Amino acid sequence: MRHKEPQSFLQKLYKYRTYLLGLVILVVGIASIVGVQAHQKNATEADSTSVAQAKGPTAHEIKAQQKQLKHKLNRYLKSVTADKTTSVSFYNLGPTAGSSAAKSQTARQFYKQGKLATSANAHTPEVSASTYKLFIAAYLFHQNHLGYYDWTLSEKDGFQRMVVNSENDFAEGVLDAYGLTTLDDFIASEGWYSPTFVANQASVTTAYSLTLLLKKLALQQAPFNHSHDQQWLLSLMNKQIYRTGIPAGAATAQKGTVVADKVGFLGDTNNDAAIVTLPNGQRYVLVIMTHGHGQSGFSGFPRMAEITTHIQKMMYDPSIVKGLNK
Repeated sequence: MRHKEPQSFLQKLYKYRTYLLGLVILVVGIASIVGVQAHQKNATEADSTSVAQAKGPTAHEIKAQQKQLKHKLNRYLKSVTADKTTSVSFYNLGPTAGSSAAKSQTARQFYKQGKLATSANAHTPEVSASTYKLFIAAYLFHQNHLGYYDWTLSEKDGFQRMVVNSENDFAEGVLDAYGLTTLDDFIASEGWYSPTFVANQASVTTAYSLTLLLKKLALQQAPFNHSHDQQWLLSLMNKQIYRTGIPAGAATAQKGTVVADKVGFLGDTNNDAAIVTLPNGQRYVLVIMTHGHGQSGFSGFPRMAEITTHIQKMMYDPSIVKGLNK
């Protein structure tokens, strides 16, 4: 009988080469699949992280921060108006279109118009001094839109002096021509405090009413809905010559801040009503009315400037938006 010679390892390996090759291909395939799945998982996690970062803060986080900042401002306003010689009204207008602030989604959401608005003692009637001339401007624009008033060169000159230099002759002429009751009826129809004008008494208004008027002016709403009227009045307010109140305070808070405002001063009354635009495009309305404290002339204006600086630094601190984006 003939015996088979035992096969060497190489011979066995050669004999089962096909099976071994298949096993190698199977192992490599499984490893590839596992690797791809791991890569896809890592990529998905990275994409999720990027999306979460791109979305920024949640609506709940923004609302909570708004509430906290508004509460902080309200505490401050209550402190500076505690003795009832000061009225303050703040209204955030949001960023102007195309500004650097408007390009930030977080800034747009956080400073959305009116979300931070608050005031203290702002519904208390106070001597308006020359801030009442804003009501005169509103009334004349309204009359002009209705076709009842035409701007002559003389009237344009008087209007300009009324706003820029706070001269009285033009405004008093309007009151004489149309009557105090007519002006008061118009003011009431706009939802502003009335009566502002009472015979033989100083004109009165509230910080809140001036805020409502300036909000309409800033947003080009009636009676400031004609672009030419709006831009004309704002340009004059930008040039008004008494700038040691809100304009000075806003500039101290941040250089380059632009203020269109109308002041009033009479006896111990010092008032300022303004639309403020920061260099990054954020805008707000601020009205401060003061009396007492032995004020005379313009001695109360530094007090208004100090309040303005504090408010602007508090409300438009860049770290607020940066903190929300973390």
